[in-house]
Amino acid sequence: MASNVNPTVRRRRLGQELRRLRELKGMTAEEVAERLLVSQSKISRLENGRRSISQRDVRDLCGVYDVEDHRIVDSLMQMAKDSRQQGWWHAFGDIPYSVYIGLETDAASLRVYDPQIVPGLLQTPRYAEALITGALPETAAGDVEKRVNVRLRRQERILTAEQPLRLWAVIDEAALRRVVGDRQLMREQLEHLVEQSQLPHVTVQILPFDMGAHPGISGHYAILEFPDAADSSVVYIEGVTSDLYLEKANDVQKYSVMYEHLRAQALNVEASRHFIANIAKEYAR
Repeated sequence: MASNVNPTVRRRRLGQELRRLRELKGMTAEEVAERLLVSQSKISRLENGRRSISQRDVRDLCGVYDVEDHRIVDSLMQMAKDSRQQGWWHAFGDIPYSVYIGLETDAASLRVYDPQIVPGLLQTPRYAEALITGALPETAAGDVEKRVNVRLRRQERILTAEQPLRLWAVIDEAALRRVVGDRQLMREQLEHLVEQSQLPHVTVQILPFDMGAHPGISGHYAILEFPDAADSSVVYIEGVTSDLYLEKANDVQKYSVMYEHLRAQALNVEASRHFIANIAKEYAR
């Protein structure tokens, strides 16, 4: 597989194109499912990019939509082939949030709000290990190590010199005060957070307790944006047993407006660095 092929993004682009062809034909997902003798849920999963698409699926759908241009069919068939390849994360085995990793790997920018913990892309290995062990107490040591390694591999997106991910993180004060591991570990984590916040493509803002109620009170979320205009932005909300991906323009807009309010209420960049550094000193006592 070529290194620049991202199967998750290929599935999304292909699904969007198949939806466009269906709508041009004036058909509903239910009507397409009836024609192909499959479930409506399969058509929906193919269109939202949550399911691998076979070249046979593409051929059958192009037949239903009367696509006669062989160049279009060939292009869609190639996208289907690419979408069944494996991304780097598959080498680590079964990762529950593999869809998100695929999106993050190809994203141009990421805006994240975290009310409880330091965001994964800004975590130290020791903090990540202690966090995963505490959050998932029944997880075997080998699986904890695998999750930590995946997290460190993800961090290459903000460490690479070529086209790094533009990261903007608004972090609640609770994440700085919650002792994950021990006080020494927390001091190291907060000092690391200050260092990372000085990267030109990383912005960190802290939302202090005394700001009171705010638009992010309902919990963690992230907004991913992509370099290709054909790829719609995605709001990611992590769940215990399943994750939620919002792609409708209206939903993305609502969360984007919420994020702007969070940024406005949070401390500015310089004040945030001082705030983090002062709490780090408290852990050193």
